[in-house]
Amino acid sequence: MSRVAPYVSLLARLVLGAVIIVAGALKVTNLPGSAQAVRAYQILPYDAANLVGYLLPGLEIILGLLLVLGVFTRWAAATVSVLLLAFVGGIVSAWSRGLSIDCGCFGGGGTIAPEQTNYLGEILRDAGLLALGLWLVVRPRSLWSVDGWLAPDRAPGATTSTTSSTGTSGPTSTSDSTTDSSDKEIAR
Repeated sequence: MSRVAPYVSLLARLVLGAVIIVAGALKVTNLPGSAQAVRAYQILPYDAANLVGYLLPGLEIILGLLLVLGVFTRWAAATVSVLLLAFVGGIVSAWSRGLSIDCGCFGGGGTIAPEQTNYLGEILRDAGLLALGLWLVVRPRSLWSVDGWLAPDRAPGATTSTTSSTGTSGPTSTSDSTTDSSDKEIAR
């Protein structure tokens, strides 16, 4: 798995980042609509819902860009995962209270006809995205990331020059040892 993990992480990073960028971009063009979508959940006080509605699209775009570029990947993935947990919690809350709202995840939002709700589909979609985020929290190292360029000795497939016990030096792959040390850090 350690040889496949950087490719899975790359795919997870690009998919999750792109989805979050699109979600933010579709909302940032209509911030009052974004605030209305947050208010429709009837969880936060009016002013707090407005603040979240106005700030969330920009935050999503920034987090999505960090993921796509592979900058602060673990932190960005953890933050997106927390947001996704909040989104799932909001959808479950709306569903359990019998509200008929559009989640507002990709723009729109607000009250809709009961037959137009798709809470289960929205929860499953967000659960899948959450799985990608959690994968990146555990295995943030991926190919073609700024993180890898900034710390090349910790990037997947990186090579370092070492001196062996015979006194000869040469490149040695650190890919497996990097993955093992990452797993040890996570286990702590």
